[in-house]
Amino acid sequence: MSLLKQEEHDDAALGEELTKGTSHVVLAGVAAAILVTIAVGLYVFLSEKPPPATGEILSVWVHPQHTVSSGYDANGEAMAKEDFDQVMVFTRIRLHNRSKVPLFVSQITVNATLADGIHTAYARTPGQYDQVFLAYPDIPVPHESALPFDATIAPGQTIEGTFVSNFGIEKAQWDARTGLNYIVGFQYQPNLVLTPKVTITEQ
Repeated sequence: MSLLKQEEHDDAALGEELTKGTSHVVLAGVAAAILVTIAVGLYVFLSEKPPPATGEILSVWVHPQHTVSSGYDANGEAMAKEDFDQVMVFTRIRLHNRSKVPLFVSQITVNATLADGIHTAYARTPGQYDQVFLAYPDIPVPHESALPFDATIAPGQTIEGTFVSNFGIEKAQWDARTGLNYIVGFQYQPNLVLTPKVTITEQ
């Protein structure tokens, strides 16, 4: 065999070896990528924790209210009468603490998606909830037990109660809403977002 032929043979053999080596590197890279993906997935799965609280909207009562002022100020002096519209939303809610630490309710908001964007109303205190029935004794909404304000929910405990919130809008605006949800805020914990699955009763 001539030296030239031998060199050609050696180059071919070398090329095959290089190709084999490259395929091993590719396979090793693919295997490593798969292992990393599995490891990351397991880490995310194992590190995910269930939400500390669960909840449910039990009932929603809505009452549009058109009010005309008396025409007198706090001192009894005559003043121009004013009228305004509002929509009062009465909500009965149930909250459950599924964690191992107490949960502190900081605030609850009601969010209505209207034609001009999202309008937010805050849950009123139990005292303000009761005052609504004193101010409007004929309001056709059940007067139920109020939700404790700034409630603390012990581990494993469930609380339930009703609160009122009000939107300074007309009934037509409320009727045109495209969405409604509740956000329960807790101190040091993620918010709980609830969408009512019950029929909204309007009175």
